[in-house]
Amino acid sequence: MGELFRSEEMTLAQLFLQSEAAYCCVSELGELGKVQFRDLNPDVNVFQRKFVNEVRRCEEMDRKLRFVEKEIRKANIPIMDTGENPEVPFPRDMIDLEANFEKIENELKEINTNQEALKRNFLELTELKFILRKTQQFFDEMADPDLLEESSSLLEPNEIGRGTPLRLGFVAGVINRERIPTFERMLWRVCRGNVFLRQAEIENPLEDPVTGDYVHKSVFIIFFQGDQLKNRVKKICEGFRASLYPCPETPQERKEMASGVNTRIEDLQMVLNQTEDHRQRVLQAAAKNIRVWFIKVRKMKAIYHTLNLCNIDVTQKCLIAEVWCPVTELDSIQFALRRGTEHSGSTVPSILNRMQTNQTPPTYNKTNKFTYGFQNIVDAYGIGTYREINPAPYTIITFPFLFAVMFGDFGHGILMTLFAVWMVLRESRILSQKNENEMFSTVFSGRYIILLMGVFSIYTGLIYNDCFSKSLNIFGSSWSVRPMFISNWTEETLRGNPVLQLDPAVPGVFGGPYPFGIDPIWNIATNKLTFLNSFKMKMSVILGIIHMMFGVGLSLFNHIYFKKPLNIYFGFIPEIIFMTSLFGYLVILIFYKWTAYDAFTSERAPSLLIHFINMFVFNYEDIHNSMLYSGQKGVQCFLVLDRIVPSCTASCYPQESQGTQHHLPNLHSQTSPLPSQNPLLPLPHLHPDSTAERGPKQRSWLAAARAFEGPGTNSSSGQRV
Repeated sequence: MGELFRSEEMTLAQLFLQSEAAYCCVSELGELGKVQFRDLNPDVNVFQRKFVNEVRRCEEMDRKLRFVEKEIRKANIPIMDTGENPEVPFPRDMIDLEANFEKIENELKEINTNQEALKRNFLELTELKFILRKTQQFFDEMADPDLLEESSSLLEPNEIGRGTPLRLGFVAGVINRERIPTFERMLWRVCRGNVFLRQAEIENPLEDPVTGDYVHKSVFIIFFQGDQLKNRVKKICEGFRASLYPCPETPQERKEMASGVNTRIEDLQMVLNQTEDHRQRVLQAAAKNIRVWFIKVRKMKAIYHTLNLCNIDVTQKCLIAEVWCPVTELDSIQFALRRGTEHSGSTVPSILNRMQTNQTPPTYNKTNKFTYGFQNIVDAYGIGTYREINPAPYTIITFPFLFAVMFGDFGHGILMTLFAVWMVLRESRILSQKNENEMFSTVFSGRYIILLMGVFSIYTGLIYNDCFSKSLNIFGSSWSVRPMFISNWTEETLRGNPVLQLDPAVPGVFGGPYPFGIDPIWNIATNKLTFLNSFKMKMSVILGIIHMMFGVGLSLFNHIYFKKPLNIYFGFIPEIIFMTSLFGYLVILIFYKWTAYDAFTSERAPSLLIHFINMFVFNYEDIHNSMLYSGQKGVQCFLVLDRIVPSCTASCYPQESQGTQHHLPNLHSQTSPLPSQNPLLPLPHLHPDSTAERGPKQRSWLAAARAFEGPGTNSSSGQRV
């Protein structure tokens, strides 16, 4: 259990990898996930390193896969993810992968180009079909004698009597429905009312061949006289992006054209269906393997990134690498190197050599699926220095318990516990489903934290006797109102006082403490909030001070381990004296007041808050707030002065630092979607804000092409003093 309470012991090792075996050795080390490579070429530009071309090829393959994935998601095809962790392809297999991805990408691009052209042609024919249909209705209406007066402004005065209209020109087209009002006003103003516009809506929306969105459109026909108006109308149509189509003047020609258009639409629809079927087959075949392809490509990219961190000896036959690794994992690292050498077919073994260094190693805390979430909570507030005591094991209890002290509801605690138990029991199935919902993934990652928070909330809810904000009368109240009627209350008392108070000093009124938690009678008391807030405030102060003292106490073990006696004398001891003189004394006063005053003397109990304030201003002449005990003035003056010396000592002496903080990512069995960055490079640690209102900061890295996500963090505070 030593590695749980203190970070792992790390060592710096030097690896000598043969050029032909380096790829496989780094692959095995990545699968193991227990080493952190150092960059031995910090002065070399990224674009001038040895394996930069291979990295670019991997990035190009990754880009093609992202394009294919985008097309798969656009087609609403489910991506199969079996949770398989495929082996890293050999370098010679990169050519086959590139050719395969190139073929799929080109095929999809060709299909998309042809499909877009077919859809554009299909849209034009569909619009022409509606134009022919709607314009026929327009001409039929114009032939109606009752509608002759509508066109009188377009007829010569001497023609009206004969009823013979002039020969008018017209254009027909299709425009987006929302542009019709503006389009009509523009025509009226530019042409000064000398055009006649008729429009009709197309019932079904039409698909845009470029975006794939469905758009509502309308058919219009514009009658005018003269070439000048014709040019104006066409320019306005062009400005509003209306599509103009040729429309025959005679009904017979329109009928023949409509018949031909319908035939072409049917043929085009058949071609579109066949094209879409072929596209679906290509995408479905790619969806079965795209996750495996992603893992393979990103593993290869990670390996070449790592090889770029290595140094090359003068013979160009050996790569030299430096890694940080746990001492307990040296044997497994040696075995991984032998395995990589065997897979590569090399006859020269790889060598691991431990190095002595004065550099501070990175901090690495070994975790599992249960402790990982609590470790992330600690890391969110700060990474401990190398070999410091790890507070995560204690946080397993303190964090959910202090949350429950704040939450404290029996009913909601049961709901939280049941939800967490459901996630724990189905964790294997949920992990296999690879849920991409970020909010649910965060909650699921903290399932064990939620479980303990729910269990402790049930306990504190019973202490508070609070179930969905209601009290439970399980054992029966210990208070009785009958003795008050016998001894104190009369009918005049009941009539003259809207609120009456039970006096525990009267015999028989208070039968003793409630068996467990708060007596349910407080739920109907008018001073319920006053009593409960006082109780919760004092309890929160006590628990919070104990928590702080415990944290300061842990620092003593760090000072002893790192052999820093001055930190003990000028850091730990002054802190303990300061905290006990201030907060420890407050806790003692709380317990003393609870035990020194009973039902008969409670009216004379002084206020702790006033006493605490007077302690700092040296005011002891308050006649309304009597002393708690004899000699209180001298004790409090001593405690106030006692805090000054350790405060000055601690502020004047700078404590010796344990070293620079580094962090080696925690590794465990959970997996998450693979990021595209280099998985084996040392990554800086993220330090989220430690406020309760902020969300989680999540970190992700890739070890053996696997990423791990931590749960969110929340902080809880006690009641206000």
